[in-house]
Amino acid sequence: MGQIQLIIVTPEQTTLDQMVDAVTVPLIDGEAGILANHAPMIGRLGPGELRIRAGSSEERYYVDGGNVQVESNVVSVLTGRSIPASEIDVAAARAALEAAENESATTPVLAEMKQKSIAQARAQIHMAEKS
Repeated sequence: MGQIQLIIVTPEQTTLDQMVDAVTVPLIDGEAGILANHAPMIGRLGPGELRIRAGSSEERYYVDGGNVQVESNVVSVLTGRSIPASEIDVAAARAALEAAENESATTPVLAEMKQKSIAQARAQIHMAEKS
């Protein structure tokens, strides 16, 4: 089985650039598993867990949504934020969830922003509780 290059980029930095055996990304409508020689693809990420398998080890990252592109055994993830699961601050995520739930949503744009913030906080809490 071959390897693929995984690159995770946020607005601030490249948070990961390594060769891996498999990647599972959280799409807005489910998950996608990616192995070597995967067909070219572009997808929209939802907030959630990105899993990486390299040999017998598995790493998990929280990603804040964004986009994924697969081409020529390179998986490029562009996201607003990428946090190793072990570094998620549960208290901060719970506080963000409470703040988002208490936000006013008087327009469709504000309602969409509120729902996005709630989904992001819930995904972080879920990942932290799994650890």
